[in-house]
Amino acid sequence: MNMKKKVLLMGKSGSGKTSMRSIIFANYIARDTRRLGATIDVEHSHVRFLGNLVLNLWDCGGQESFMEQYFASQKENIFRNVAVLIYVFDVESRELDKDMHYYQSCLEAILQNSQEAKIFCLVHKMDLVAEDQREQIFKDREDDLKRLSKPLECTCYRTSIWDETLYRAWSNIVYMLIPNVKALEYSLGVFAKIIDADEVLLFERATFLVISHCERKEHRDAHRFEKVSNIIKQFKLSCSKLGAKFHSLEVRNSCFAAFIDTFTSNTYVMVIMSDPEMPSEATLINIRNARKHFEELESPNSNNLNISYQN
Repeated sequence: MNMKKKVLLMGKSGSGKTSMRSIIFANYIARDTRRLGATIDVEHSHVRFLGNLVLNLWDCGGQESFMEQYFASQKENIFRNVAVLIYVFDVESRELDKDMHYYQSCLEAILQNSQEAKIFCLVHKMDLVAEDQREQIFKDREDDLKRLSKPLECTCYRTSIWDETLYRAWSNIVYMLIPNVKALEYSLGVFAKIIDADEVLLFERATFLVISHCERKEHRDAHRFEKVSNIIKQFKLSCSKLGAKFHSLEVRNSCFAAFIDTFTSNTYVMVIMSDPEMPSEATLINIRNARKHFEELESPNSNNLNISYQN
């Protein structure tokens, strides 16, 4: 049985909504988004995520005439049964007051039609801001948005199509929608402990968004997962352009060994071991042995981790 979640992607024209959607869900690379045109009215797409979860994505054109229609004649149709509202702000917009007005109108419509919806604000195009000013500019904008959003709560992220921040934001948003994510995390923890891995990560197969992870040794880079998402997805796309199909990757040096391999029909797994002498075959056998259990978790009926592992 499919679980559908309606996701509204809104913001003024030119804020970058369609570019980010195309990078995450349609395998565009950042420089190719320049050829994308403005969204006319509402573009609908259904994105299958982890087998049973379907994101019903509504990319709403941000031209003034369309925005006015959304709040006048189309309010109930647009804002009914919304699971997530993602509002995108261009950090360098010269019409911030109008942006805030439209955002408030969205919040009012959500309160009337979808009170349980989760609200996310993306302060986008942060690459256009001087690096030493980004933290303060984002903090000021976040404070304003949280105050404006009351009585609803919003979660804010700073994003750019040119770095891993886009993956960080969308990974966290999708994470909130996965119904059995706690079971996935628990099983990843058991799996990591049994095979003595430092870390294990699950990536959604098409988007390479991080959907779950287990960390057993502290790492100084808190944003490494999203960086890996970005790098591996670009590598996967490069393989496809050369006519090759990406299946797996192994990286070793004197400090660690990392394995990325196809896992379930909907995921890739990444296993990081601090023992670089660990034979590849043992880790790959353990990944293979765990596949069946995680396949069952994706149609959430399984509770027990009953797998044999190689030492």
